[in-house]
Amino acid sequence: MVIAVLNSKGGVGKTTVAVNLAAALASLRRRVLLVDLDSHGSASLWLGIPRHQLRPSAASCLLEKYPILKAIRHTELLNLDVLPGAIELANADIALCSVRGRETMLRRMLERLTSHYELIVLDCPPGLSLLNVNAIVAADGLIVPVTPDPLAVEALDTLMATVERVRARMSARLRIVGILLSGVDPQRKHGREIVERLRAEHRDKVFHTEIRISAALTDAAGAHKTIASAAPKSPAADAFRRLAGEVLQRLPPIRH
Repeated sequence: MVIAVLNSKGGVGKTTVAVNLAAALASLRRRVLLVDLDSHGSASLWLGIPRHQLRPSAASCLLEKYPILKAIRHTELLNLDVLPGAIELANADIALCSVRGRETMLRRMLERLTSHYELIVLDCPPGLSLLNVNAIVAADGLIVPVTPDPLAVEALDTLMATVERVRARMSARLRIVGILLSGVDPQRKHGREIVERLRAEHRDKVFHTEIRISAALTDAAGAHKTIASAAPKSPAADAFRRLAGEVLQRLPPIRH
């Protein structure tokens, strides 16, 4: 089962969600792989991989046919592995543009891992690049983090329309697992109004769980630890545990 954490807009917490959701799913005894598709490698760095050790990376596997099982790294967390991102991913669109079947490269790469992992979480870069089209085609489900601000809401409508076009054109199997409200500040009245509007417009597509602004999350990233490891009793850690439960409820049964 492949889940893409994707939004064309930057700054909505995609990496925060991908890293900490993957860790929460792994804590539920699921074999989880986090695939870092961002050229900055932020998810990989968060999980403790030094920048000088990011290669071989997802780019090596996608663009250079490096064996994916050799590029995957274990993390300090039981059941959680990571395929690192690296700066070479910034050139993925150029490298893939003339390749036949370029939109399905990632799907074919990940199909080799079906017997190794129950869940694969894709941390996608911002924008609507060929790399993100690959993620949409490869994924079974899509999680869209959205911050409660007007520009993020406007970008959401554009993203959803794009996803539908790609899904129709490529006969992709992807379904929307849910829209996740992230970076929520309960003290901000205008933000709360946007949250209520999103829930009214998208109803059951919006997760019940919200990821609120949290100093603990910022500190966890700085310490290269997931929120569950850095502050297991924090409200943020509890939110990701609840989110993991919601995600599993919304997905089809996963074969062990």
